This record gives sequence, C-alpha cells and structure tokens, in this order.
Amino acid sequence: MELRHLRYFVAVAEEENVTRAAARLHVSQPPLSRQIRDLEKDLGVELFERKAQSLALSPAGRLFLVEARAVLERAEQAARMAATLSRQGRTEIHIGYAPSLTIGLLPQALRRFGAGHGLVRVRLYDLSSKEMLEGLNTRHLDVAMMIRPGGLRPSTGISFRALRTHAVCLACHPAHPLAHASSISLRQVAQERLIGYSRGDYPEYHTWLESVFRRHGLVPSLSEEHDSSTSVIAAVEAGRGVALVQQGFECLSGPRLEVRPLKPAPTPFVVGAAWRKNNRDSVVTAFLKALEGL
Repeated sequence: MELRHLRYFVAVAEEENVTRAAARLHVSQPPLSRQIRDLEKDLGVELFERKAQSLALSPAGRLFLVEARAVLERAEQAARMAATLSRQGRTEIHIGYAPSLTIGLLPQALRRFGAGHGLVRVRLYDLSSKEMLEGLNTRHLDVAMMIRPGGLRPSTGISFRALRTHAVCLACHPAHPLAHASSISLRQVAQERLIGYSRGDYPEYHTWLESVFRRHGLVPSLSEEHDSSTSVIAAVEAGRGVALVQQGFECLSGPRLEVRPLKPAPTPFVVGAAWRKNNRDSVVTAFLKALEGL
C-alpha cells in the first residue's frame, strides 16, 4: 500500500463516482478502478458497495476513510516540516537553563516551538548562570533561560528579555519553627543560618541578595554555599539552615521542604531568555517567538 492508493481512495469516496474522481485526479478511469481493487485486495475487505451507477462506502470503507485522511494529513505535515527545515539549514538548537527557575516556563516554550519545528533537535543543558553566559559568548549555546544577569555584567553583545517574575520565599525543613509561622519577614530570616548558591556560579544571586537585605538595613551572611538547587534542597532538608528561593521551588523540593512567602515581599526574581544580539538564525528567532506571551 502506498500513499497514492490512499489519495485515490479518498477521491473516489468523496466523489462517489470513479469517473469524477479520475477527472479530479487527472488520471484515466481504468487505472483508477484497478488501483482501488488492488487496495481492497491488499486490505482483504470491500471498501465500497458497488451499484449500477454509483459507489457507496461500506462500513469498513467509512472507517478506513477517516484513517486514510489522517495519514495523508500527517504525510503532508511531515513534507512541510522537511521543506521548512531545508530552508532553515539548521537541525539543532542548544539551550541552557536553570531548572528551579524555568520549571514552569521551559516545557511550554518547547511545546510551542516543537509545533512548528518538530524536526529541529533541541539540546538542553542544565547549567549555572556563569556557565550559560560563557556558553553564549563562546557560541556553544544559542539561548539561555536564566535569572536576569546582574553580577556577571555580560557584554553588550548579550540581549535579555524578561518573561516572568517570581516572588521570594523561604525554604525550610517542615519541622522548623518558621514553617508554621503566621508570617515571615526578612528580618526573621536574617537571624537564621542562611544557605544559598555559590558566588562563583551564581554571582547575580549574591547581587540580588545583598540588594534586598540592604534595603532593610541588613547584611546577608551565608553559612553555606552550594552549586545547585539539588544541593540546596539536601542541605535545608538536613536541617543545616534555611534558604531564600523563588516561588515554585516546591515543584523541585516536593514535601521535603516547606516553602513560604515573605511579608512584606522583597524584590522578586526576574527570569527570562538571553541570547547573542548578532544571532539572527531563523531557528533561534523562532524559539524566541515561542516565548512571547508565556
């Protein structure tokens, strides 16, 4: 069975007449009738109930018509995608991301992007902010999904588009006294043993942290620094201290930690996409387009 058999069948089924279907397909009638009989022979069922002057679909034919249309539509879609990829000249896009910050953003962006660029392979890299900006500058990455760069002061060759803001929350062990407090202030947090991200990998986190504490006349003092969210979660779960994290962090920590908002709310985390200003590749442009409105 080939795609042409399905096209011939659909035309005959819709026209209910071999002569009209042959005219529509720009083929002669005898070969078309033979193709339909060959298809029925391959399937082992009669697709049409033949009458003197017309054809009518059999029960099996009605079911087969639905599936045949779906197969033809899928084949046409694949052809369009292949043609688009050929024009683009790209088969991959390399994206760096911070899991804890993009857990609700990146999947939506990938679904949107995949709808129009399903043949483009997406390579994802779980990296620190420093590593992502280095990847952009060395052209190992096309796009970075990250917190707004601050402490790293990226070159003017990097563009950043803010996409979402996340409220600041406290992550603590479920048995910690603050886990069930009616409200939690930054001044209360300052009295706790604070756990955070390493300055070398996440300098923008430290810039943000110092700015937030300074506005309240406080000075942050990190007791421990870790290179990943997984390590921060493990340290807080072990009761070694508390951490300031973004809203949604509970999606990563689950019931292992209690994640509570602060009142009054400090300056939120700003998350978005970074890319090289001079990168005008159509695949990168399409991915950035997929981020709009998320």
